[in-house]
Amino acid sequence: MLGCEGGGVGLRYRLTLATGLVECLCFAGVVFGWASLVFVLKTDGYFTDLCVNLTTGPNSTVETDCSGQDEQFSLVFTVTSFMNNFLTLPNGFIFDRFGTMATRLLGICLYTTGTLMVAFSSSALSMLLFPALSFIAVGGILFLITNIQVGNLFGSHRSTIITLYNGAFDSSSAVFLIIKVMYEGGVSLRSSFLILSVCSVIHLLRTFFLMPNTHIPYPLPEGFTYGVNPGKSNSYNVEEIEKTRETGMTSEGEGPAETDDMPLQSDDGQQSEDSGKVASFRSCVQSWFFLWHLVWLSVMQLRHYLFIGTLNPMLNRLADNDSALVSQYTNAFAFTQLFGVLCAPWNGLIMDRHKGKPLAPGETDKEADLRSSSLSLFLTSLQCLLFSICASSPLLPLQYLTFILQVLNRSFLYGGNAAFVSIAFPGVHFGKLYGLVMSLSAVVSLLQYPCFALVKGALGGDPFYVNIALTLLTLLAFIHPINIFYHCRKLTNQREDMAGGAAITLAEAKM
Repeated sequence: MLGCEGGGVGLRYRLTLATGLVECLCFAGVVFGWASLVFVLKTDGYFTDLCVNLTTGPNSTVETDCSGQDEQFSLVFTVTSFMNNFLTLPNGFIFDRFGTMATRLLGICLYTTGTLMVAFSSSALSMLLFPALSFIAVGGILFLITNIQVGNLFGSHRSTIITLYNGAFDSSSAVFLIIKVMYEGGVSLRSSFLILSVCSVIHLLRTFFLMPNTHIPYPLPEGFTYGVNPGKSNSYNVEEIEKTRETGMTSEGEGPAETDDMPLQSDDGQQSEDSGKVASFRSCVQSWFFLWHLVWLSVMQLRHYLFIGTLNPMLNRLADNDSALVSQYTNAFAFTQLFGVLCAPWNGLIMDRHKGKPLAPGETDKEADLRSSSLSLFLTSLQCLLFSICASSPLLPLQYLTFILQVLNRSFLYGGNAAFVSIAFPGVHFGKLYGLVMSLSAVVSLLQYPCFALVKGALGGDPFYVNIALTLLTLLAFIHPINIFYHCRKLTNQREDMAGGAAITLAEAKM
C-alpha cells in the first residue's frame, strides 16, 4: 500500500495513479460522446447522400427526410460499440500473455490510426468513420485494461481506484463535447483530431516510464517497483508470483476454486479440480457467477448503448426538429458525462466499506469482498431500472433527469464489472475473463441496431414499446446480486454449522 514503501517508490505509485487517471479521463472512452460528434458530422455533411426530398401536402411542400442518414450514424455507433467490447477478449489474452507494455503499444497504434483517419475523412469519405471509430474504441479500452491493475498498488483502496478509473473512462466521452464547442468556435474537426493524434506521445512516455513491462501483482510484494531503472528490487517473475499466490489462496479455501466458482454441472457448488490448484479458466467460465454476471452486464449495457446511439434522433423528435434546442440538450447530456469520474468512486467505497474491519469467524478476505459486492451490484441494477423508466418518457424536460441517472448508472456499471471480476475469480485469469464477459456482452449489444430499425420502420419513429420491453428486460439484472447474497449467506450458515459440530465433538470428547 502507498506509504509503506520508500519515498521514490511512493512517488512513482502516485505518478502512475495520477497520469492513469488523466489518460482514462481524456482519451479512453471518447467514442461514447457520440451524440456530440454526430452533431458536428451532420453539419459537415457526412452521409447527406442518404437524405431524400419528399413532396407532401396539398401544396406540394418539399421536406427533407434524413432518416437514412440517422440510421447510418446509428450503424456506425453499433459497429463501434460492438468492436469496443468484442475485441476485449483477444486483447485480454494479449494482456495476460504478453504483459502491459505490448498491450499498450498495440492500443497506442490503434488509437493513433483511428484519430488520423477521422482527421483526414470528409463527407465524400464518410465510410472511413466505421474503421476509424472502431480503432479509437479498441485503443481506448486497451488503455483502461492496462490501467485497472494500478489499483493493486494501493491495497485496501483497490476497488475504489478500479471504479475511479472506470468513471474516468465514462467521463472521457465529454471530450467530443469539447470538440463540438471548439467546432462552433471555428476550430475544424480535422484540427481537433490531429491534436488527439499528437497526444499519443503522452501514452508512449507513460508506457515506458510509469507502467510495468508485465503486470502489477496483488497483493503487492515488498519493494515492488517498475519502469525505467527500476533497480534490483524489481527482479520478480510476476506471473510466477501470481500463480504461487493463487495456489496458496486456493489451498486455504479462498477464491472461486472452493467457494465462489460453482460450476454449472456441479450440484454442491464445489470445483472438481484438486483443491491445491488455481481454478481453471474453463471452470470460471462455467460458473454460475460468470453466467449471471454476463446477463447482469449485457442487459444494462444494451439499454445504455441504444440510448446513446439513438439520442440525437430522439431529441430531434421530442424537440420537433428545433436544432437550437437539440444542441442545448446534446450539450447538457455531454456535460453530465463529466461527472462519471465523481460518481464511480462511490461504488468503490461501497465495495471497500468492509476493509479494515475484523472478519467474521472463519471468513476469508475474498468472501468478505464478495459479500460486500452484492450491495453494489443491486444498487447498479436499481439505477438502471430508474434510468430506463425515465428514458421511456416522451417528456423532453424529464430527459435532464435521465441524463443524470444515465451517467450515474454507467459509472457504477463498468466500475462494478471490473471490480467484481477481480474479486470473484483468480487474478491470473483477469484479462481473459474480463475480455470474455465484454465480448459476449458485445454480441448482445448488436440488438441495438434491429431495435433502431424497428423504431424507424414498423413503429413509425415512436420508441415507446421498445423502451418498455428494454425496461422489463433490465429486471433480469437483479438475479445476479440476489444470487451472490444467498451464496454468501449459505457460506456463513455452513461455517456456523461446522463450528457448532466441532463444539459438540469437543464436549463429547471431554465427557
